[in-house]
Amino acid sequence: MNINRSAGILLHPTSLPGKFGIGDLGPSAYHFVDFLKTAGQTLWQTFPLGPTGYGDSPYQCFSAFAGNPLLISPELLEKEGLLSKKDLMDVPEFNSYSIEFGRVIEFKSDLLKKAFHNFIKEKKVKDICSQFIEENSFWLEDYSLFMAAKTFHGGICWNEWDSSIAFRKDLKTWKNKLADEIDYQIFIQYTFRKQWNDLKNYVNENGIKIIGDLPIFIAYDSSDLWANKELFTVNDDGSLKFVAGVPPDYFSATGQLWGNPLYKWNEMEKDDFLWWRKRISNLLGMVDIIRIDHFRGFDAYWEIPGGEETAIKGRWVKAPGHKLFNSIKNSLGKLPIIAEDLGVITDSVEKLRDDFGFPGIKILQFGLGENGEKKFLPHNHIPNCVVHTGSHDNETTAGFLKSEIEKKSGVYEWTQNYFNYYGDNMTYELIRAAYSSVANICVIPMQDILHLDNEARMNFPGRLGGNWGWRFTWDQVSEDLASWYKKMTILFERPPIKKTENEIIEVQEN
Repeated sequence: MNINRSAGILLHPTSLPGKFGIGDLGPSAYHFVDFLKTAGQTLWQTFPLGPTGYGDSPYQCFSAFAGNPLLISPELLEKEGLLSKKDLMDVPEFNSYSIEFGRVIEFKSDLLKKAFHNFIKEKKVKDICSQFIEENSFWLEDYSLFMAAKTFHGGICWNEWDSSIAFRKDLKTWKNKLADEIDYQIFIQYTFRKQWNDLKNYVNENGIKIIGDLPIFIAYDSSDLWANKELFTVNDDGSLKFVAGVPPDYFSATGQLWGNPLYKWNEMEKDDFLWWRKRISNLLGMVDIIRIDHFRGFDAYWEIPGGEETAIKGRWVKAPGHKLFNSIKNSLGKLPIIAEDLGVITDSVEKLRDDFGFPGIKILQFGLGENGEKKFLPHNHIPNCVVHTGSHDNETTAGFLKSEIEKKSGVYEWTQNYFNYYGDNMTYELIRAAYSSVANICVIPMQDILHLDNEARMNFPGRLGGNWGWRFTWDQVSEDLASWYKKMTILFERPPIKKTENEIIEVQEN
C-alpha cells in the first residue's frame, strides 16, 4: 500500500466526550474531525466498530459485519424527529472519564426503543430500509435473527438456546415469532450505518482518511459462527473442536488461550473465500484503510484443542494467506491494508506481508531500554511502516515511563541517552521521534497526545472487566494543542505541504 507521509490520531469513538455516558457519532465526533483538520492530521484510526459482547471488547463482537448500537447518537436521532427534546433532558449523571457500560447499555437501549417506535409509526421497516436490506442481505438477515433470538433468550450464548433455533432447524417459525425484534435490529443497523456514513463523508471531505480495524478471528458467541458453522472449527453439538491462541513465550509460561473458533480454510477455499471477500468489502465500505489484527495468523496459527485450560498443548498450522489475499485482490482490486505484525514474526510472515506491500507496525515503547527490541527504534524504521508511541494493549507512554522510573529499571535513563533529551516531557519527545521517523504513517494514541498517565489505559490483556472504558473531555485539550501539532506536521512533512519560513522557524524554536 502506497501512502504519502501522513499523521493521525488513534481514538475509538466510544472515548469521545458527551453527556450520554459513552462517545458516539454525534456532534462531538464532528468536533473531533474539526480538531484533526486544524491539527494537520489526515488519519483517524479506530478500533473495530462492531456490537460488543462479553467484556465490552471491540475485538469480541456479535458480528464481523454489524455496527455497535451504543455508537448511535441520540442527538442526531432528535434532529431526525425520532426522539424529542424531553427524551434528551432526562439523562443520568454519567462518569465523564470512564464508561459505565451496564448503565449506559440500559439507558441507550431505552432511547433506541423509543426511536424505533417513532420510526415505524407510518411505515414498515422493510419499506423504509429496503435498499439497505438488499445491499447487506449477506449478513443482515442472519444477524438480525441472531440478535432477536439472543434477546428472547435473555442474552445467553447461542449454544444455550432452544435447540431448534440454536441449530437453525426451524427458522421460519422463529422469524415469525420474533418479527418485531428482527425489525428493531434492522432499524438499529440501518441507523448506525446512516450516521456512520454521514460522519465518514464529513471526515473525507476534510481531507482525512479513516483507518479501521479487523480482528483476524471472530467471537464464538456471534452470528458469524451461528449462521456459518461449517466454516469454523465447531463440532456438531456446538462445542469447539479447536480454538485460537498463542504458545508459551517469555511473557507467559502457559501462552495465551483466546478461545476464538478457528477457520476451516479448506471449506473457505471451495467458494474462493467468499465470506472473507464479503467481510473485507463490507469494511472497506465503512473505512478507507484496514488494519488487520494478528496478521501472522494468515501465515500460520496456533491451533489448540477445544476444552484445554491453557495454550500449552497446541501446534502451528499453515494458513493459505497468499491464496486468500490474491482472491481478495482479484475481487476488490488494490488492498489498503496495514498488517499488525507484532509478536514472534517468522520469515514467512514477513514474506506474506511484503509480497502484498502491506505496511507493518513499529511501537516505540517496545524498543526502549537495554533489552528492548531494536527493530522498533526510529533508526531501524523503513518508509513502508506505521509508527506508534504505544498500543491499546499497553500502558500509556507517560504511564510506561513513570513505571520504569519507579522500578529503577534503567529504561528511562537509556531513553534519555538515546534521544539525547533530559527535559521533563519525554512523552512529547517520543511523539516527536515518531513524527520525524522515515515511516510514512505516524499515528499517536490520543492518551499520549494528552500526556495522560495509566488511568487512561485502554486495555489490560488477561484482565476480565474494567477495560475499554477510557474517555476524555474537551477541557483536557489545551487551546494551542491543535496548532502545535499542525506545526509538527509541517516540520516533518506529514503530509508534504508548502510551508513558510516563519512556520519552520517557530517550530524549531519551540
